[in-house]
Amino acid sequence: MAASIGVARDEMLLVSQVHEDTVAVASVDRPRPWPRPKADAIVSNDPTAAIAVRVADCVPVLLSDESGRAVAAIHAGWRGIAARAIIAGVGALQTHYGIRPERLIAAVGPSIGPCCYEVGESTYQAFRDAGHHASVLESWFEPRPAGKFHLDLWRAGRDQLEGAGVMPDNVHVAELCTKTHADVFHSYRVDGAGAGRMIGVIRVGGVTIDGRRSAQYPGTAILA
Repeated sequence: MAASIGVARDEMLLVSQVHEDTVAVASVDRPRPWPRPKADAIVSNDPTAAIAVRVADCVPVLLSDESGRAVAAIHAGWRGIAARAIIAGVGALQTHYGIRPERLIAAVGPSIGPCCYEVGESTYQAFRDAGHHASVLESWFEPRPAGKFHLDLWRAGRDQLEGAGVMPDNVHVAELCTKTHADVFHSYRVDGAGAGRMIGVIRVGGVTIDGRRSAQYPGTAILA
């Protein structure tokens, strides 16, 4: 994976994901070796490194400003969405690197879709306890029989990105359900504790197109 995105193996920076809203900062002056801190988002301006999050039904969100000079990778399951991890990632890019949200491009990768993500009353209540307004939750939670809901993480992720200032036209959601397509993607709901993981990875800098480096588009990938 490191080779495919053009960094050394020890420059593929991961975090110990804890389903919260903590952001790790992997700037040029970051610790070496990388300590793999407890966090669910990483921001970086270091062109020698790639930052990555691991998912199997949760939502991987990759962010870059239009010039590719600073990037973020965010792991957002339902707990992360409830804790506003996506908003924290956008805010960290602004705080640490001066990136205005309206200049960000967002890629939201494959995750469990609203077709398949059944949750209980306790999950809905956790969002209420976290201060999410009932009118917002009505668009994220579809009531189902027996006190269950189907949770739309795609809609919630888009709403949080746009609420943080990312322009709607700059939010690109794959809308590929990992449970529906478990033959292609890893899904915890399908395989349980034995599920594999996908990785959402991004790095500062441009990709090479026809032998020329484009500063406009950051190098990104999401692979199973």
